[in-house]
Amino acid sequence: MDAQVDKINVGIETKRMITIDGSEGEGGGQMVRNSCALSLVTGEPFRISNIRAKRSKPGLMRQHVTAVEAACVISGSECTGLAVGGSELEFRPGRVIPGEYLFAVGTAGSTGLVLQTVLMPLILADGPSRLVLEGGTHNMLAPPFDFIERTFLPVINRMGPSVSARIVRHGFYPRGGGRIEVDITPSPLSPIDCLDRGKPAGVNAQAVFTGLPFEIAERMLTRAKRDLADWPDDAFAVRELPSDQGPGVILMLEARYANVTEVVSGFGQLGVPAERLAKTSAARMNGYIESDAFAGPYLADQLVLPFALAGGGAFTTVKPSQHTLTAIDIARRFTGRAIGLEQQNGGSHLVSFG
Repeated sequence: MDAQVDKINVGIETKRMITIDGSEGEGGGQMVRNSCALSLVTGEPFRISNIRAKRSKPGLMRQHVTAVEAACVISGSECTGLAVGGSELEFRPGRVIPGEYLFAVGTAGSTGLVLQTVLMPLILADGPSRLVLEGGTHNMLAPPFDFIERTFLPVINRMGPSVSARIVRHGFYPRGGGRIEVDITPSPLSPIDCLDRGKPAGVNAQAVFTGLPFEIAERMLTRAKRDLADWPDDAFAVRELPSDQGPGVILMLEARYANVTEVVSGFGQLGVPAERLAKTSAARMNGYIESDAFAGPYLADQLVLPFALAGGGAFTTVKPSQHTLTAIDIARRFTGRAIGLEQQNGGSHLVSFG
């Protein structure tokens, strides 16, 4: 994607406006979220068209609108074109103000994706913040809360800030109704290298369900045991939540290493057999374990922003997804920094920032 830059007048100062075609790259909502986050940090306004043009339901969904609204609330930013179903918006960033904020998606839309939009700006703000996010915590369109807590935030905390997250109530698709709380102690982001996952430290598989028959979760675990044959029997467990937090079911596979934890999830979907979801999740986990990369595909997506804003460092990952490649392109546009991508011996890829 080639960056296009227009000129606009901001008071007596001329500022460029970054223009983005949302149909390019992976063509999803990540382009909107990452652009908002980077705009708040860099001060660069942007215009994006053809939003989510490659999705079955193009345009902004409720969770995307909430994410952009959150960016505006924490900063006094101006945004035009923001509406559910909208395909174009223009965003002019204000100054980020730390504090206590509550954002409610109002559906099962992902609380984690709203967090993705405001986290980096608040990490780089001049005071602590506390977020309460209500909506979906476990749905098929985003990494679950457990991934944010155990996989993503530990890396962020190594870079200098202190961010803690806790789940108060689960929110499964399609009902939602979940709640997470996040405390942020800001700090400049220090470049780090995440090249080696370290020695294995344990594995576990958990089927979490609510408002559904127990046998669905049990079938998930049975298939996962078959495909993760070298995992010990006591690594597998079923957890039932109160029925008012569902209905829903998710299989979460966790592989812990000295330097990173990978969480792979499979969400229950109407009409999709439990065994098929478990088979797919186990295959993804086996693929990660067999590689020597630090980051799986979802963690790689999440690390592009903080590493680009730190202005240095590197991480290794499995074969980059189109999501990751698009995140890299957007980060280059806003920061102007070089981001390298190089395949390594053994099949992993090095993503370097400078």
